[in-house]
Amino acid sequence: MTSVLKRGAGAVLAAAGALPERGELLEEVALVEAAQQRGYFLPDEEEFIRARYWQYLGLRAALLETLGELAGHAGKRSAEWEGRIPLFITAFAAACVLMRANRFVVDLASERPVLWKKLDEEDPPAGIPRKTFTAMYRSMSHPVTARRFLMAADFYFADAGRIDAWAGDEMLGPVVGLLRAEEVEIERKRELLLKRMVSYRWFSFLRRNRSAWTKVMFGFFEVSGRAVAELRQPGVKAHGAPKRITPALRREVAGCLKPGDVLVTRHDDAMSNLFLPGYWPHAALFLGSSEDARELGAEVPAGEGNWFLEAKKDGVRVRRLEETLQVDAFVALRPPLALEDLAGAMKRALGHAGKPYDFLFDFRTADRLACTEVIYRGFHGVGPVRFHLEEVGGRMCIPAEKFLDQAIDCGFRVIVTGGLRGDRLLCGSDAEVAFHGSRSVNPRGKDERI
Repeated sequence: MTSVLKRGAGAVLAAAGALPERGELLEEVALVEAAQQRGYFLPDEEEFIRARYWQYLGLRAALLETLGELAGHAGKRSAEWEGRIPLFITAFAAACVLMRANRFVVDLASERPVLWKKLDEEDPPAGIPRKTFTAMYRSMSHPVTARRFLMAADFYFADAGRIDAWAGDEMLGPVVGLLRAEEVEIERKRELLLKRMVSYRWFSFLRRNRSAWTKVMFGFFEVSGRAVAELRQPGVKAHGAPKRITPALRREVAGCLKPGDVLVTRHDDAMSNLFLPGYWPHAALFLGSSEDARELGAEVPAGEGNWFLEAKKDGVRVRRLEETLQVDAFVALRPPLALEDLAGAMKRALGHAGKPYDFLFDFRTADRLACTEVIYRGFHGVGPVRFHLEEVGGRMCIPAEKFLDQAIDCGFRVIVTGGLRGDRLLCGSDAEVAFHGSRSVNPRGKDERI
């Protein structure tokens, strides 16, 4: 039993020391407020918030494990606690620290939908499932949890004298001191628990209705999006006609690219061209050779080959160059980043590999990604690169044409084009002239390139 107490006391004190005070979280609060006003998090803000959330979840998991072990030995009611005061002291201290950590997150997120929606998103690379915030909020607002805490708080205040007797103990003294410092919060928690149960019912109502609406709309856009992706415009090119980027050009372009280059591509007869603004509809991130890709953390086979990270209807996947460049035209852009920053941006983008495609084209969430969103979430906030979402058809996103404008404004350079002037690649100033000429194409598909 002494070993259980020793482990428990050490874990509680360590967790309490790691838990920041509210006054130390002003940066986080200001960031969330800005996102709430804007209606979404920027990628660098999201990365910062997720890092903080991971820390919180790790702290919470450690406290729950400690509390579970201690509660098993301390008992569940006052009759059992009477004879196990040291175990009760440590378990109740763990519960108080856990409640304080939970309360800050719940207070911040439950009143700011942009945050609780973000915390409820799935994060496969970090092993975080969907609705972790909702599950945590539900557990701390559950009537059984509330009754147990109220019962323990009543016992704590009723047996204050016996608990104080342990203040001089070498092992438990610091834990008793921690509880004494928490007394104001304990009283406040007793008053707030009933309000919390009521507020969770409202939160749950809003979440369920939003979730139902999102599922309906996503299902509609997924079905229609997949159908559109399979269709081809009649009369634009002959059925079965080859792509203008031939196998020979694909082999040639591999020697012109560097890891981190962004390719924006086009299929002349894609039906989706009718619904997207401008000439260029799609983007992909070049990872480099198999060796380059593996160094970044991508799972690719050994041997020859070049790879892209690309979001298509089957999701965000690492794809061979031969697949990504099965197109009629492309333009390659090089970001204005030093090697270290570039590697960081690419790794951040790769962190989204495996996620499904976002048929809603809503860049405010990161559980599903569209093509340009992969670049947006990887590169935004790195060095001089800044992107901003624009409202298009009621959705906050960056279509490929808008992405091109913003990328060039950030310092991205046109490196090479293909499929714009005959069956050859263009580099340097020739590539820039051809690229800018391509953007005068009629949006209905009639070729007006110079």
